[in-house]
Amino acid sequence: MTETMNTMRGVLVSAPSSGTGKTTVMLGLLRALRDRGMAVQPFKSGPDYIDPAFHLAASGRASFNLDSWAMDSSLMQAIAAQAEGAEFCVAEGSMGLFDGVATQGQTGFGSSAETALRMGWPVVLVLDVGGQAQSAAATAMGFRDYHPDLPFAGVILNRVASPRHERLARLGMDRAGLKVLGVLPRRGDLALPERHLGLIQAVEHPDLDKAIAGYAEFLTENVDLDAILAAGAGAALPPKGALPKPPAQRIALARDAAFSFTYPHLLQGWREAGAEILPFSPLADEAPAAEADLVWLPGGYPELHAGTLAAAETFRAGLRKHAQTKPVHGECGGYMALGEALIDKDGVRHQMAGLLGLVTSYEKRKFHLGYRRAVLDAPLPGFDAGAALRGHEFHYSTILEQPDAPLAQVFDADGNPVPETGSVKGHVSGTFFHLICGEAQA
Repeated sequence: MTETMNTMRGVLVSAPSSGTGKTTVMLGLLRALRDRGMAVQPFKSGPDYIDPAFHLAASGRASFNLDSWAMDSSLMQAIAAQAEGAEFCVAEGSMGLFDGVATQGQTGFGSSAETALRMGWPVVLVLDVGGQAQSAAATAMGFRDYHPDLPFAGVILNRVASPRHERLARLGMDRAGLKVLGVLPRRGDLALPERHLGLIQAVEHPDLDKAIAGYAEFLTENVDLDAILAAGAGAALPPKGALPKPPAQRIALARDAAFSFTYPHLLQGWREAGAEILPFSPLADEAPAAEADLVWLPGGYPELHAGTLAAAETFRAGLRKHAQTKPVHGECGGYMALGEALIDKDGVRHQMAGLLGLVTSYEKRKFHLGYRRAVLDAPLPGFDAGAALRGHEFHYSTILEQPDAPLAQVFDADGNPVPETGSVKGHVSGTFFHLICGEAQA
């Protein structure tokens, strides 16, 4: 085992697009390096809140999001400092390497390339070479040369059909001057299970550790791990900074298969500030702790468990009792669970907590995806009215009724208003966006 680093030495795993196998490579690489006895720090570029749980399972260390659209420089530095005690960083990009939004946010456009540049991580490009050979090099060369200042470690060729296919693909890479870091033969059993929002949650995987161990074995056999370690680079490890403050001292946090989407940097910030997090399971019909100052229902997949939630009388009674005198907040799936009813994909109506008048439907699916900027019309736990927040929305539900007062004025990444304003009624509030951070006061 090497000594822990005083730099952010590592790589960023990216690809030309989604669906090329970079998550499999990421998980296999994390576990393979961990199996060598290394302390490996994972990160996720962009607003995805599912992947970090897989990263934790693979590496044994909490993974954190880095997002140049939502986060200012000080928050990104504070999150980067979570690599303290690690020997190597591995970050996973989102979508394609250069994909982001059109309007600049806090410090950038939200692309993985921006994260790599900011942290000094060379890019490992996972390239699906199925259906092509030498031509794949033209794609890789374009990605290497599109931003000349972006450090580029090399490529991993994925879904290679035969030794002949490998030879031809390598010829193209040699001609383009691109280092081949690994060659992954085509295997149909390496895909992670998915549903309409992407990967299933880590807690739902039937045998996640076995699957990750298989990815690690596959990567160890087919990728030059020493070359990846040698390619690692990065900026100086920043000093510990301030993560977002907790919205209350004692926070009852719903945590189960229906409610699990909370950004890791928020939970870390709450803990570092001394807040007490009191987990409970609505699916197990548990009430939030009576001594909690705040009940927080994260996003997740309540539509898959709507019948169980509708029958969870102890949970709903505890929630209603808390809301009589103290705040309750829900995000996306948690917001739906606070509403009057949720209609599942089969058209069955399920009674929810009824603390808000919101009625949502999955029978009438509508895709909602993107960054959100919200200016609060009313206070939210941890924030005063008038505060500006940054977050991300991703769901397929349709609002049928939303009779309560809007919580905020909400805008997309380009500043266009969106109708999903959230709601507030008494001590209860909810949003469709998942909170990433508040904007720093000018």
